[in-house]
Amino acid sequence: MVQGAEPLFFLDYFATGKLEFGAAQTVIGSIADGCKEAGCALIGGETAEMPGLYAPGDYDLAGFAVGAVERSGVLPRDDIESGDVILGLPSSGVHSNGFSLVRHLVKETGLALNDAAPFARDMKLGEALLTPTRIYVRHILEAIRRTGAIKALAHITGGGLTENIPRVLPSDLAAEIDLGAFALPSVFAWLMAEARLDQNEMLRTFNCGIGMVLVVARDDVARVRQHLGEESMAIGEVVKRGGGDAVRYKAAHAWGNQ
Repeated sequence: MVQGAEPLFFLDYFATGKLEFGAAQTVIGSIADGCKEAGCALIGGETAEMPGLYAPGDYDLAGFAVGAVERSGVLPRDDIESGDVILGLPSSGVHSNGFSLVRHLVKETGLALNDAAPFARDMKLGEALLTPTRIYVRHILEAIRRTGAIKALAHITGGGLTENIPRVLPSDLAAEIDLGAFALPSVFAWLMAEARLDQNEMLRTFNCGIGMVLVVARDDVARVRQHLGEESMAIGEVVKRGGGDAVRYKAAHAWGNQ
């Protein structure tokens, strides 16, 4: 999607030492739900039993998608310029990155996954941390088709805002992000406090509440946001780089930490 392509189909790979039907059914069923949400077909895959290579109950999971886009519609576009606005869409939680640190922190706190989440008392800790990654495909593709105004998309995964936004910007431009434009969700505030991470490390490790970033011309912001909905927010702008960092932060201590 970040290349402007519509996902067409997905194939999965599930490998384990001994197939446990219940676990495999849950995993593959969840993949199918994700494909429905993204509007693509789960057309096949492979389930492999490899005794001796996996501990009991362990499994390995992989997959890939194929999409299609007209050559003229490939993103990022080459007309990104200083003054363009950076829009953000909220994440649903931790998504799929930083879990080595998350698991370590859970162990250090002594909390069980069935305990109430310290940052969301109406949810169990495991349930809150494993809130499914949000899939943005349908309404972003609609915005692309209806407006033709989206210049670039960056999925905020491992590396956070700091390392993902530069991938879609020309080398002479930078992103200036206003941390005062969005609040740090409670799950990240908890992780930040428990891990004693400074703000820069948080922004390099987690999505910090922004799961997808869009670059649009300032004159097109209103009509793009009409298609994205009220939850979309302007979080920064494209600026001249001038030899500095590719991502710069305003309101540098917005979250009460250095």
